[in-house]
Amino acid sequence: MNAGFIASLERQAENRSAARPLKPVVDRLLIIGLDGATFEILNPLLDAGRMPHLKRFMENGVWGVLNSTQPPITPAAWTTFMTGKGPGRHGILDFETYDPTTHCLTFNSTYEIREKTLWQLLSEKGLRVGSISVPMTYPPKPVNGFMISGFETPSTDAQFTWPPELKEEIFRLIPDYDYRTNWRRTAIGRRARLADNLEYIATSFDHGALLTRYCGDKFGWDVLMVVFKLVDNLQHKAWKYLDPRTSGRYPQEAELAARCFTRLDDVLGELLEYADRHNATVLVMSDHGHGSLDGKAQPNLLLHRWGYLGLKSGLEQARTRAGYWWHRLTKGRATRFEQGSRAIEHDLAVDWTRTRACVMHAGIYGYLYINLKGRGPLGIVPPEQYEPLREELQQRLASATVRHPDGRVTPIFVGVHKTEELLGCSREENPNLPDLLLAPHPGFAVVRKIRGRQPVRWCSISRLEGTHRVEGVLAMGGPNIRRGNRVDANIIDITPTALAALGLRVPVDMEGRVITEAFSVEPVVEQEPPVEKVRKVAAEAYTEEDRRVLEHRLADLGYLE
Repeated sequence: MNAGFIASLERQAENRSAARPLKPVVDRLLIIGLDGATFEILNPLLDAGRMPHLKRFMENGVWGVLNSTQPPITPAAWTTFMTGKGPGRHGILDFETYDPTTHCLTFNSTYEIREKTLWQLLSEKGLRVGSISVPMTYPPKPVNGFMISGFETPSTDAQFTWPPELKEEIFRLIPDYDYRTNWRRTAIGRRARLADNLEYIATSFDHGALLTRYCGDKFGWDVLMVVFKLVDNLQHKAWKYLDPRTSGRYPQEAELAARCFTRLDDVLGELLEYADRHNATVLVMSDHGHGSLDGKAQPNLLLHRWGYLGLKSGLEQARTRAGYWWHRLTKGRATRFEQGSRAIEHDLAVDWTRTRACVMHAGIYGYLYINLKGRGPLGIVPPEQYEPLREELQQRLASATVRHPDGRVTPIFVGVHKTEELLGCSREENPNLPDLLLAPHPGFAVVRKIRGRQPVRWCSISRLEGTHRVEGVLAMGGPNIRRGNRVDANIIDITPTALAALGLRVPVDMEGRVITEAFSVEPVVEQEPPVEKVRKVAAEAYTEEDRRVLEHRLADLGYLE
């Protein structure tokens, strides 16, 4: 590790008086992340008295909706939170990135984040930071404090902590610490299996609180954060037991799921007490919201039906799949990333000689690429036809509708965006951006595969799961926070708000605002020069085995379909 950088952090930490040029309204800040949390689930639990600590905290502070990024997906949202800048600036749009020049997919990591994070900015100012299980922090980077990387860490075999020696301390504290989602299914004994799954999730909450207290006390802190990632997994998998519209059909399972949230509330109570002992202001947030997954939108079926996407004949499909399986037999089980275009064609059987556009991957939203000649090895669309074709596709997809099983006609997509316009960036700086970003109707998730003949595959109530929404949660309490106010904000606002509240200047190039209305004593807001971009590291964070583990983990939650 760079000795000069570490020495610089040590010198800055010794001179804390120079770190806060403005009058702070927050001495210390504890941030608690409830991944994917939504008031649609929390409010009924609060009203039923199942989460008394969170209810009291909200009543004594401010709370409201925290709107997420587009797409409202974990890596884009948490990176936006950490940088105060949108995906067009920091470069992370999804778990994976499609490179149209090579026709391949890769996983994102901290190596791909182009902007400095809150942890780096605070470290450079001499403040002490701690980050526990925040997504998009693997591999961990040096900070003035400690970091335990998040959900995208492949396993505990990886180096997942800063400083490196913290890893062994974690195992002494929590011998079975791991990164598995561990949601298991069974044909018989389903209720017992559900109880086991929920106990695993609740135990992860206990682990998060234990690490927060232990590492906070060991390293000291000015800003400390923990994310409870499995709140998101719980809602993906147990939505029908949590949603008031369906939970009554499953009273025993609903009680088990509610108890899991009560266990989360117990942990919140411990952390709120810990914050109070350290005179810390507390910010509770989610990266996005959640709702029922009512149907899976299939834009590639529409593209095929309209003549933009060509599929191979049955014989050619068989050959492609034979090549896929031969690769598995001779080189081991390969992921969609290792097999490049072969894996895409296995899912879609695309004839690229007759394909002008295709949704190359999907993660809640759809990522559509025009098969542009000269951009990639298989392109056929002449450059002069690119923009007219993009306009045409945008209009057709935006006007596509589907009849719901209850008779309602709804649009399949509520937004079909030219991505650089949506994100306020240039395609030259972001050459891998999709040409169109497809935002599905609430309740739908976009998938890449084509199954059946309907543009939306409806999900049955008996197998109902959850999917993401834009509307997340925000609550703040503690010293100098107003009481009883409703405050709505955007996830991009959190880092500038934290900087100003701590008595630091906000870089002029941050895209978020300071949420001044949350404070009883308004923070001083001054700007400073823009933050220097992070130099991209020419390294691969993941081995083939790592990618295999992550693909399974993400596919299990419906992110890679």
